[in-house]
Amino acid sequence: MSAGFILDQRLVDDSLFIGTAEGGQIRLMNEVRWPWLLLIPEYVGISQLHELDAMDAARVLSSSLAIARAMTNAMPDRRINIGALGNVVPQLHLHHVLRHDADPAWPGPVWGYGTREPYASDAAAANCAHWQGILSQLI
Repeated sequence: MSAGFILDQRLVDDSLFIGTAEGGQIRLMNEVRWPWLLLIPEYVGISQLHELDAMDAARVLSSSLAIARAMTNAMPDRRINIGALGNVVPQLHLHHVLRHDADPAWPGPVWGYGTREPYASDAAAANCAHWQGILSQLI
């Protein structure tokens, strides 16, 4: 973790810690409707990907690609959507969302679709453990 890095409170409130990869924290979005992981690079004062130097950007992108591969290997019938919006939470973070043509927001974006449906506490713990197993080579 970079000295002075503080995770935005909205990310703390909306997600669950999975582990740390070379590119940053990996967190499970607390949303049952989609398999949805976040990669949060731990850099102070960085809000957009292009603000990173080439070495740090390569590290973040490598981790993002590894997360995408692991997610799609776990659920090969799904399509991965990766986004770094920053419209609501300006701290740099990348969304990795698995989609399929029967999900509730298909084919539109998941952001802002309906009301968030958080995991029950036992399901949250089980899903965190599930993704920790899938991402064990990264974290």
